[in-house]
Amino acid sequence: MSTDGIWGALEGLKYGARSALSPRVLQGAAVELGWITTHLAMYPLGLVGGSAARAERLNLSGLTPAQRSLLVGDVQAAGTPILLAHGIIDNHTIFALMRRQLLRRGFTRIETFSYSPLTLDVRSTAERMADEVERLCEESGSEQIHIVGHSLGGLIARYYVQRLGGAERVHTCVTLGTPHQGTVAARLLPWPLVKQLRPDSDLMEELAEPAPDCPTRFVAFYSDVDQLIVPQRRARIRHADLIAHNIRIDGVGHLSLPFHGDVVHQITGMLSHLDQQDTVA
Repeated sequence: MSTDGIWGALEGLKYGARSALSPRVLQGAAVELGWITTHLAMYPLGLVGGSAARAERLNLSGLTPAQRSLLVGDVQAAGTPILLAHGIIDNHTIFALMRRQLLRRGFTRIETFSYSPLTLDVRSTAERMADEVERLCEESGSEQIHIVGHSLGGLIARYYVQRLGGAERVHTCVTLGTPHQGTVAARLLPWPLVKQLRPDSDLMEELAEPAPDCPTRFVAFYSDVDQLIVPQRRARIRHADLIAHNIRIDGVGHLSLPFHGDVVHQITGMLSHLDQQDTVA
């Protein structure tokens, strides 16, 4: 590691040490521990279970009032496929609560994009996502989808939308705890993929380039106690050409974001309204 790299790593450690003992962070850590315990119990199921959840409907029988409302009020919204992209060293079980709530809301097709924890490059993984989206659109007959990405999954989704022509396919891209501007914590590991998450990486420079005519709606959730995004504001999208709305969540750890009730509620609500456009916050 170069001298600059060492100093950068020390900077990240100092920043983390200054904030780690604050009451809000300690409270968030306690909640995070609870979610981690639950998720670890579910994680093995993601290694053997399927990732798709399909509920094709030809009638309204057996549906709750909320499901009937979406299907009758906005059949296009209900029929728009949703692709969930987990973070590194994770699997589709991280979205268990969100998937259940989306199905209850009336969405009819929800699938997960998975990739190996040995992934070395965001760009090549985004190319795989592009293939998955085309398959999903072809099978569903829908011209557009929504993507919800947690952590690295959100960055893969953004790269696909912004750099690989995915804006034509993705109506809304929601990210949770995604290092859109890089994270100082990435200086602590020399792993090739983690290097791409550093604030001064070539990937971050590429994502900062102009992105004209990108109609995709971005919504970035970020937490004030995120342990992996340092500083936490780097999980916001700051780009002049992107339609982006940044939403701060207080007291919720990095792994807890996909499980958090308020976050899940906001996501299910916004995906129910395809014509709603947000501006940068």
